[in-house]
Amino acid sequence: MLENLITSKTRLRLLVKFFINVANEGYLRGLASEMHESTNAIRKELNNLTEAGYLIRQETNQKITYKANQHNPFFILLQQIVRKYIGLDTIIEMVLERMGSVHRVFIIGDYAKGIDSGRIEVVLEGDDLNEEYIKKLSQKIENEIQKEVVFYLTNQHDNSGLLVFEQELTAKNLDTV
Repeated sequence: MLENLITSKTRLRLLVKFFINVANEGYLRGLASEMHESTNAIRKELNNLTEAGYLIRQETNQKITYKANQHNPFFILLQQIVRKYIGLDTIIEMVLERMGSVHRVFIIGDYAKGIDSGRIEVVLEGDDLNEEYIKKLSQKIENEIQKEVVFYLTNQHDNSGLLVFEQELTAKNLDTV
């Protein structure tokens, strides 16, 4: 649906790269290689996004890198749009709807790096997670968002990847910690 609004596939891939995870950054040749695009196509879109104020261009040691401009008034909105486009909101809603024991949800792998590969790897951290339910849910989510979703269940994750959900600690939760 977003591809109807943003007709440049290169621009859409760059928005995913930079707005899925604020820590992501890239440089021209690296982005061209990662996205299997020409440097001219990447340069054109980087220039457009920088001129519009969505990206910041930084030069260090004769290398120009780009990253999301967190001070742009549309930063949060763009991040929400990109996450909705990827399907992260759908994943979180469907997981939390039936599994109240989830403490944190991380995205790892390609999407944490901003690479729109079509395979979303999700780490669910919590107590007594229902593996059978997640297997069934995985197929339902894949049909909904049209991307492959792989879940990893654990009772404690090492904080690697992109944290997309964290249960708030309440007085009730503190008793069990």
